[in-house]
Amino acid sequence: MIKRFFKSIIVAFSLYSRIPMPRFQWASDDMKYHLCFFPWVGAVIGLAEYGLKLAAISLNIGPVLYYALALALPLLLTGGFHMDGFMDTMDALHSYQSAEKKREILKDPHVGAFAVISLAVYMLLAVGFASQVTTIAAVRIMAFSFFISRCLSGLSVTYFPKSKKEGMLYTEASAGNSKIVGISLVVQLVIGVALMLYVSLPESFAAVFALVGMLLTFVYYFFMSKKQFGGISGDISGFFVVVSELAALIGVALASILGL
Repeated sequence: MIKRFFKSIIVAFSLYSRIPMPRFQWASDDMKYHLCFFPWVGAVIGLAEYGLKLAAISLNIGPVLYYALALALPLLLTGGFHMDGFMDTMDALHSYQSAEKKREILKDPHVGAFAVISLAVYMLLAVGFASQVTTIAAVRIMAFSFFISRCLSGLSVTYFPKSKKEGMLYTEASAGNSKIVGISLVVQLVIGVALMLYVSLPESFAAVFALVGMLLTFVYYFFMSKKQFGGISGDISGFFVVVSELAALIGVALASILGL
């Protein structure tokens, strides 16, 4: 069990990050519980973001450089894995084609105009709203958003309808023990939310706004994926992670703007 535990961690970080991990030949059993540790990738990103903020204060790093580094950090640690899904999904959504055609667009390796435009808009919004996240408490809230977004994404992979019975996401969902994975992710989600609210003091409104934003995004993700694609896929799951983190950032920024 201990060996399987560590193997599952390695598989999770190997799949969802670019953090160097030991190499070994994966067996089907090694895929059973790796989704339980998907949120841990977000925890590492959150810790890195918090450390970057402390370093920026200590080294007197200017705001422009700090925000650029803060936005680049998740991309560097994940290799842009989720952003790729976001861009593919935006291309498919803006095609206004049938669900079957949209699924084909998701598999197309070429980058469309709407993907580039959507990425540019996303980054502009992220930089703008990030400029309002100035306090240590607000940065701690954002650090937890990376963990929570992956808890929700893992639950969607486990329980949401799939757009096709093939591909990496379907394999991950089929290989895992849905009951154990689901319970693990729910427990981690509850702990993550509780800790986010605790570390946000005295800016608890910012944490509430962030959580509401992520929850609304999760609901939208479910209905959008079902209506537009017939279910979720790896790309659409990546889309959710990216958009939910932006929603959390917007929530924290709005609380700051409103003085809450």
